[in-house]
Amino acid sequence: MPKILHIFSKINSLRERYYRVSTGKEALITLISEAEVAEQVYNSNAIENSTLSLEETEKILLQIDLDRYITEREIFETKNLARVVTYMEKRSKEQELTLDVILSLHKMLISNIRDDIAGRFRKEKEYVRVGSHIAPAPKEVVVRLEKMLAEYQATAHMNIIKRISKLHLTFEHTHPFVDGNGRIGRVINNYALLREGYVSINIKFIDRKMYYDAFKEFDEKGRTTIMEEIVGKALTNSYHKRLAYLEGKKIIPLAKYAKENRLSHSNLINKANRQTIEAFLEKNIWKIGV
Repeated sequence: MPKILHIFSKINSLRERYYRVSTGKEALITLISEAEVAEQVYNSNAIENSTLSLEETEKILLQIDLDRYITEREIFETKNLARVVTYMEKRSKEQELTLDVILSLHKMLISNIRDDIAGRFRKEKEYVRVGSHIAPAPKEVVVRLEKMLAEYQATAHMNIIKRISKLHLTFEHTHPFVDGNGRIGRVINNYALLREGYVSINIKFIDRKMYYDAFKEFDEKGRTTIMEEIVGKALTNSYHKRLAYLEGKKIIPLAKYAKENRLSHSNLINKANRQTIEAFLEKNIWKIGV
């Protein structure tokens, strides 16, 4: 079985298990999602070169003063993205992904940062570059995004990992906004996943190099292989975490698990990275349910 089909099959079995144990546990599912907001915000902002740590991100969201000076922009980026993530969870259950939804999410994200570009696509002479990639001309943005959404909807019967990877890479390749493309692109991933009955994912800052390699592969070869691996692992990780909580397991750091079972910690970390054991990253620490 090809690797991507094996991961897809594994995710479908995890998804079925999740549905079986989630009945009547809506309050716990909500708590898990709420507890994840700071991690979602931290990782997404860090990928975009934010200097904030996870702890500082949590403090800003809890209205706690920080020990150092940070810019007003970073404060708004944190608070706005948290609002977008929370709002997206609710909105995704009510309405399918459209250009209007994408624009409303962008307006929330960029408000008080750059109100002149918030909630609108690039226009006229607004060209953008990401590394060596120059995004398509502003006049092409709407046509490309409409095609992207139409293709996504038309492939509903296909592998979700491939569909999300193509959606995300196409969106980022188009780079429809002057600012905020990466953050909105990652929010859109979760919007689409939640609508399809999957759980949300958190693309981690520690995977940043691989993440940018995925864009390079798509820009140069039109392939989605690397992004499929990222999305597949992130989705598996998300299910492992939720199942550990919903199945009432005792959650311990992987280091402690290794010690108690006289196993090699580094070997377990390798397995966790490959997601061949039911470990998950929480607050940058590998954990497992036992």
